[in-house]
Amino acid sequence: MNMIERQLQNAVNKLVAWCNNNGHSISAEKTRVHFCRKRNIHLDPNIEIRNAPIPVVNEIRRLGVIFDRKLAFLSHILHLRKKCEISLNILKVLSRTSWGADRTSLLRVYQAVALSRIDYGCIMYGSARATVLRRLDTIHHSALRICSGAFRTSPVESLYVICHLLPLHFRRQKISALYFFRAQSVPKHPISQLTLPVSLRRLCCSSLSHSALL
Repeated sequence: MNMIERQLQNAVNKLVAWCNNNGHSISAEKTRVHFCRKRNIHLDPNIEIRNAPIPVVNEIRRLGVIFDRKLAFLSHILHLRKKCEISLNILKVLSRTSWGADRTSLLRVYQAVALSRIDYGCIMYGSARATVLRRLDTIHHSALRICSGAFRTSPVESLYVICHLLPLHFRRQKISALYFFRAQSVPKHPISQLTLPVSLRRLCCSSLSHSALL
């Protein structure tokens, strides 16, 4: 850990020197250190900018995804659930029986205002525990019931069939697989060297050959 801390400090020093030579400035007060680890074996690193320590934070948000210390993504999913609950109010207003929109229009609104939020970053937070990910399933099921006009006691399997939408865990697998297949088409992609099971490798090869024909 000490060697990693020294390497990080050397990298920060080089970055600060480059900024000074090119007319830029980095503030230690506006910079944050986020150290992820599963167990509290190692202490937080001490990184400085011009002898000013950089604060260490428990959570940090990057490109709309909240990362915590243990990469459990509980904070991100709770924040995402709260955002989606607000978006569901739009569906409740539009789903009036007298003048509301039809099922197709409601599903399009749901996919635009809520489901797109859930899909974004699912490649990252999809590694969270199943109990944490199930917090988003209630949002998905509530939206499908609003769009289809089904009762609360209706089984969710029938909602998937009526609305022609996949369960969230299948959607995460689908999006992750599509991302991996696109990465395989780029020779210098960082994850292009990862190995796949035989079944997925065949699917990847068939997908790439189909794209080449198109």
